[in-house]
Amino acid sequence: MTNMMKMMSKSIRGRALTGTAMALAISTVLTACGGAESSSSTDTTSGKTASATPAVAIQEPLVATFDGGLYILDGESLKLATTIDLPGFNRVNPAGDKDHVVVSTDSGFRVLDATDQALTGIEYKGAKPGHVVRHAAKTVLFTDGTGEVDVFDPTALSGGKKPAGRTYTSAEPHHGVAIELADGKLVSTLGTEEKRTGALVLDRNSKEIARNEDCPGVHGEAAAKNEAVALGCEDGVLIYQDGEFTKIGSPDDYGRIGNQAGSDASPVLLGDYKTDPEAELERPTRVSLIDTEKKKLRLVDVGTSYSFRSLARGPHGEALVLGTDGAIHVIDPATGRIEKKIPAVSEWQEPLDWQQARPTLFVRGHIAYVSEPGKKALHAIDIEAGKKLTSVTLPKSTNELSGVVAGH
Repeated sequence: MTNMMKMMSKSIRGRALTGTAMALAISTVLTACGGAESSSSTDTTSGKTASATPAVAIQEPLVATFDGGLYILDGESLKLATTIDLPGFNRVNPAGDKDHVVVSTDSGFRVLDATDQALTGIEYKGAKPGHVVRHAAKTVLFTDGTGEVDVFDPTALSGGKKPAGRTYTSAEPHHGVAIELADGKLVSTLGTEEKRTGALVLDRNSKEIARNEDCPGVHGEAAAKNEAVALGCEDGVLIYQDGEFTKIGSPDDYGRIGNQAGSDASPVLLGDYKTDPEAELERPTRVSLIDTEKKKLRLVDVGTSYSFRSLARGPHGEALVLGTDGAIHVIDPATGRIEKKIPAVSEWQEPLDWQQARPTLFVRGHIAYVSEPGKKALHAIDIEAGKKLTSVTLPKSTNELSGVVAGH
C-alpha cells in the first residue's frame, strides 16, 4: 500500500486535489491493493468506456487488443497497467513518437496516449481506417472507405490537438496505403473497391509527377535502406526510388507479395509469398527477400507456415519470421541463410478469418514481443541472446500487438 500511495502522489504533480478527486484517487489505490488492474470510467466524448487516469506514466508501453478493448502494459516488466474498454474490432500501430499509438476503430483512427494510458481527443474519422505508415519523421494514415490520406508530424501529438498536416484524397476509395518521402513526395496507391492497379507520386503541392499501373492487387508497403519504397503486387513488387518506378517480377505467374517489412539497416526487404489465387487461405512456407539495390527477388523456405502478423526486422536488419512451429526464424537478408531459431510459443495454426487472434510478432529495438492467444500469454524475447526474458498471463486472449516507437 505504501508504494501505491507514493505512485499516486507522483501523479498529482504538485496540483491540489479537490475533495472529489481525492476520494477517487484513494478509491483507485484501494482497488489496486485488492488486486484489480485498473478502474474505468465513461468517455463522454465518444460514448465509450475508457480507463481512469492511471497513477503513474509508464515507459515504452505496449498495447494489445482483445475482444472489447485494449490492454496497456509496461514494456519492460510486461505488467498490465491499464485496461481500456473499446467495443468493436480494433487495430493498433505505433504513432511515431515515444508516447502515442494509433488505434483503428469502427469510426476511424483514434490516438491513444499509451504512456499516460488514456485515449486522447485526436481522431481522424472515416469508414474502414486502414494502413498506418511511419517514415521520414512523418506518419501517414489511409482511410479505405473514403480514400483520404492524412500526413502529420507525430511529435505534434503531444500538444493534445490534431496536428496541422497534409491531406490528399484518392480518385476513388480503395484498400490502399501511402508514404511520404524525406523530400516531401507522396507515394500513394491507385485503385477502386473492386480493383487495385498501382501507384502514383505527388510533389509537395500534390501535383502528380509519376505513376505506374503495373502492380495488380497492390497491397502493403515497406521502406529499405536509401529510401527504396516497395509496394506488393500479385506478380512481384513495385519499387520507387530516386524518382523512378522499377518492377521486380515474381518467379511464378501468380506470386503475391502482400505484406512486407523493411529496415534502414538493409537494402533487402522481407515479404510474404503466396502462389495459389484460388485458396481460401494459403499457408505458405516460403518468404521473399527483395534486394532493392540489385533489383532481384530471392525465395527462402523457412520450413513452416506463418501469417501476415509474423514478419518483422531485427535491430541490425535481420529478417524475422514467426512460424507456426512456434519459433522465430532469424534470416540473414543478404544470403537468405536461416541463422537460428528462437523458441517463442507453442505450435499453432493460422485461423481462416484474418480478424481472428493468432500469435503476433512485434519488435522494438533488441526485444521481440510475441503474443500467445491460446494461453492468454505475452512474451518478451532477447533477439541476440535468443532467450526469453519474461512472460505474463493476461485476463483475456489478445489479438493485435504493438507499442510506442519513435521514428520509423
